[in-house]
Amino acid sequence: MKTAFLTDRGKVRSHNEDCVGVFINNAGAVLAIIADGMGGHLAGDVASEMTVSAFKKLWSETGDFPTPDTAENWLREQIRTVNKMIFEHALTHPECQGMGTTFVGAICTGNFATIGHIGDSRCYLYNSDGFKQLTNDHSLVHELVRSGQISKEDAENHPRKNVLLRALGTESDVQMDARSICVENSDVILLCSDGLSNKLSDPELQNILVENHSLEDMAENLIVLANENGGEDNISVALVQLPPEPKEGDEAC
Repeated sequence: MKTAFLTDRGKVRSHNEDCVGVFINNAGAVLAIIADGMGGHLAGDVASEMTVSAFKKLWSETGDFPTPDTAENWLREQIRTVNKMIFEHALTHPECQGMGTTFVGAICTGNFATIGHIGDSRCYLYNSDGFKQLTNDHSLVHELVRSGQISKEDAENHPRKNVLLRALGTESDVQMDARSICVENSDVILLCSDGLSNKLSDPELQNILVENHSLEDMAENLIVLANENGGEDNISVALVQLPPEPKEGDEAC
C-alpha cells in the first residue's frame, strides 16, 4: 500500500493543533490517524499529540487482522484506553482542563478497511464507483441538517458550525462510530480534518484525487487549495492507496 500525509498550520492560526500519523505493522496493515485538538492555548496540541503517539505504540504491538470485527474491536478497545488517558491528564494538569480532540482512523488491509471516528474529522473513499464520504460529523450543525431544521447550504455558514457533540478525552467515556468496507485494487482512502473539508467541496476533493499524481503531490495540492480558499484553520490530510491490480506477466503473491 502507498501512503502519504501532510499537516499545515494554515494562513490564520498561530500554531497547529492537528496531529497526523500513518503507521505500518509487522503484518503490513496500515493505520492512518488524524486528530484535531481543542481546548485552549496549547492544550489542543497536547490532546492530539497524545492520541497519535499512543496509537503509534499500540499499533506496533499488533499483527494480522483476519476480519473486520477484529479490527473494529481493536479500535474500540484502544479508544477507551486513549480517552481515559487524555481525560485523566486534563484532570491532573490545570492548564489542560477541558482539552480534547477529534479522531478519525482507518485500519487498511488488502481486503477491507475499518474506519472509526469521533467528532468532525472525516474519511472519504475514492474508487471506480466515484467519491463518497464514509463518516457523519458528530456536530450540532450535522444534527440540524439530519433532522431537517436547516439545509446543507445553511450549514455552510452556520454560526455554530464548529460545535461538536462528541470529542475524545473531554468526558470519562466516549462513543466511537465504526464501520468496515470492502476495498479493491487502487482504492484511495482520504482522511482529513475540518480545515480541509470546510474549504473544499466534494467535487474539488475528487478532482484532485482523479489527477494522475503521486499521493504526496495529491496531499500537497489539497493543502494548497484549502489555503487558497482561506486557510482559516489548521489543515491535515492522510491518504492510503491500495495496490493496483497486477498486470499480465507480473508476479502476484
